[in-house]
Amino acid sequence: MEEKQRDLLFKLAVCNGIGNLGMLKVLDFSIRYNDSTDFSKEEIIHIAEITTYQKIFSDSWDYWTNADEKLIHYQKQHNFITVMDSTYPDYLKQIYNCPALLFYKGNIDLLKNKCLSFIGARAASVYGIKVVRQLIPEMIKNDFTIVSGLAKGIDSVSHQVAMQNGGQTIGVVGTGLDICYPKETAHVQRTMMEEQLVVSEYLNGTGPRKFHFPMRNRIIAGISLGTCVVEAKINSGSLITAQAALEYGREIFAVPGNLFETRSDGCHKLIQDGAKCTISSQDILEEVQFFSI
Repeated sequence: MEEKQRDLLFKLAVCNGIGNLGMLKVLDFSIRYNDSTDFSKEEIIHIAEITTYQKIFSDSWDYWTNADEKLIHYQKQHNFITVMDSTYPDYLKQIYNCPALLFYKGNIDLLKNKCLSFIGARAASVYGIKVVRQLIPEMIKNDFTIVSGLAKGIDSVSHQVAMQNGGQTIGVVGTGLDICYPKETAHVQRTMMEEQLVVSEYLNGTGPRKFHFPMRNRIIAGISLGTCVVEAKINSGSLITAQAALEYGREIFAVPGNLFETRSDGCHKLIQDGAKCTISSQDILEEVQFFSI
């Protein structure tokens, strides 16, 4: 029956008008009621508690129901795991609104590894890049897989340093996997899809949208034992990721920077709020070596 639930989740994913939470509600209902998947659109609207977008969902459901062969062909174009699969990370299952599906390119087994995320400013300074080059090799030596968001700056440098040191790294993107955004890191993403792992909760063809990236950030935080922030402004996406990690009960590390640089203000605030002030790799390792939740 899991195969039918997998097909149902994919169909819901391609439908307009239903979000991830609605999909999880439908899956939960299916599991609790004898693994049933034979739902009418009216039942799904009720189970998923779709209100504002009922007509949009209804029209979309009808379209894909009548385009069954096209749907099957489209599904075959995607590699994905669902929250039901054994390969789905246990840490990620524990967060609120965990992705019902994760699309991937690369080595899906990397999700079984113990992970640390490194995030920070897109406009990284020479100092920030030096910090990444100092910290990550020690994480690699201690068998941690490096997670980040394939953005410019600290993110892409973190991925590259991990690979340069013979380590493993996971990229989480806010678009479909057939789209490289931003263009400046496209070469890193392509390499990682061949040699490492890139994941997304978005279907092929999905372009960048502003609200995708806070959603992406919860995945970065969710699959990681801890999150290290290297350079971040007060209102940056990096702080959104750190806040998510905090809510999930994960360790937060922040690297102090120049008092007169606004891109260090976010890290200093994190430290004031209780994040571990991180000036060496040992500061991270002593917190996460035996971490469990």
